[in-house]
Amino acid sequence: MTAAGPNDLARALRAFFADHLPRVRGTSPHTVRSYRDSLVLLLRFVATRSQRSVLELDLDDLGPQPILAFLQYLECDRHNSVATRNVRLAAVHAFFRYCAMEYPARLEHCQRVLAVPFKRTGSRPVEYLEHEEIDAILGAVDRRTVDGRRDYALLATMFNTGARVQEIVVLSVADLRLDAPAQVRLHGKGRKERVCPLWSQTADLLRSLLAERDRELQSDEPVFRNHRGMRLTRFGD
Repeated sequence: MTAAGPNDLARALRAFFADHLPRVRGTSPHTVRSYRDSLVLLLRFVATRSQRSVLELDLDDLGPQPILAFLQYLECDRHNSVATRNVRLAAVHAFFRYCAMEYPARLEHCQRVLAVPFKRTGSRPVEYLEHEEIDAILGAVDRRTVDGRRDYALLATMFNTGARVQEIVVLSVADLRLDAPAQVRLHGKGRKERVCPLWSQTADLLRSLLAERDRELQSDEPVFRNHRGMRLTRFGD
């Protein structure tokens, strides 16, 4: 017997991740990985729930009811927050918006999936650190070590700019301007960029950090490196 070829779900997933997100939408690798992880969780959940293999699933199996059950599973069984639940649903919506364009015969099915609502999250108060608290955090860093000097410069840059962790760890040498007026180019979500001024003390710390490497720096070299000389990740490795 000849094996059946890829179905609509398989073809859509391949094109969505291999072409649509990176080439058409220009989606960041971080977002692509988040979408991939979300859809992997969904496929595994639906396959287990229906007592079938993931290989047997098609678009019709990913309807509103299975997706609602999946979202409940995330909150009740995996103890995910509402925010995480909404992130997973955003990935599902993005995939089905793509399917609606590529498979017009399944438009009604896609519309029903896209009608699955997000949950409202309570707004959190904006929190900030007092000057004394910042001093206490920086004062706890042992600047006698290479790692300590790196961490001190990293924290000072974060306090100076208010940048997210991901924006800090992806910084390259080319993103820094350390002569007056000192500034840094930050790369935010959705490939948005912004330029933030640097205090003279922060610029001095970054200049000293880079000078420790004792060689000519390339423009694409990471500012903050791990023990292997690679770019530091948001998890500290």
